[in-house]
Amino acid sequence: MPRQGHDTTEHENRAVEGRTSNPIFALKIMFNPIGAHMSMAGGLEKAFQRIQAVGGECFQVFVKPNVQWQAGELSLEEVIRYKTEQKRTGIGPVVAHASYLLNLASPDREQRDKSILTLALELVRSARLGIEYLILHPGSHRETGEKQGIKRIAQGIDRAFTKAEVPKTQILLETTAGSGSQLGCSLEQLRDILALCRNNTPLGICLDTCHIYAAGFDIVSARGYRDFFESFQNLIGLDRLKVIHVNDSKTPLGSKVDRHEQIGHGFLGLKPFKRLLSDLNLKGIPFILETPKGKKEGEDWDAINIRLLKRFRK
Repeated sequence: MPRQGHDTTEHENRAVEGRTSNPIFALKIMFNPIGAHMSMAGGLEKAFQRIQAVGGECFQVFVKPNVQWQAGELSLEEVIRYKTEQKRTGIGPVVAHASYLLNLASPDREQRDKSILTLALELVRSARLGIEYLILHPGSHRETGEKQGIKRIAQGIDRAFTKAEVPKTQILLETTAGSGSQLGCSLEQLRDILALCRNNTPLGICLDTCHIYAAGFDIVSARGYRDFFESFQNLIGLDRLKVIHVNDSKTPLGSKVDRHEQIGHGFLGLKPFKRLLSDLNLKGIPFILETPKGKKEGEDWDAINIRLLKRFRK
């Protein structure tokens, strides 16, 4: 299942460009870097120490407090501390996740406008830190219709990019479980959002294993896994897939309920994660955990999950 229109050598050369002084970055394009979502408490730069402590090679972070609409500008000192830690540790890529408050599909104009402004703010903050990808939940149309919701999302994304003026930062639409009037649970919905956005709006996809399973995609069986990625290639294109959230599911196939579980402890089990990490079509894509935080017998669950996934990669 090759990536159509995708020149691997050219892609890898671009990935290494500007990073050749750090051999860790050059090595990572040959396999899937594995990490987890990390807290920004105490400063964004602290996330590098936290992911190091659990054996991670990349991570995801909120670039502003998740429960607030607004945030002040990043100071030069904050940016310097962040970039110094990134250079020291060699950890990357770092991806950002947009606030859960955002709903670009909302029929309420005030909430939609606030969502657009906050998204623009997060794009600017991501760009200042040198973060290439900002992951976004598409939103909920709140019973006003899928077509109208998709149109609002596309318009909102375009407006946010116009305000932010950061062409090098991409928004990644995250696959969703499809609860209620939530959009992004079908590949057709994601395709339509991408198609409605302006041609120069940089967009990609973040795939969440728990979400697609809860949405009804059987990636546990070999055939179901193959069918899903063939559909993804045909409807969207694997070149759009930039990040994978690796989460097991507490709920069964097609439940439409988004509940993450530790790897191998939910309905997904271990098989799909082994397939994902041995799939040559996904080479180089970062795998990021969003599994519940906590400890097992004194050890962080993040460390346990990362170690397990690294074994599958080998």
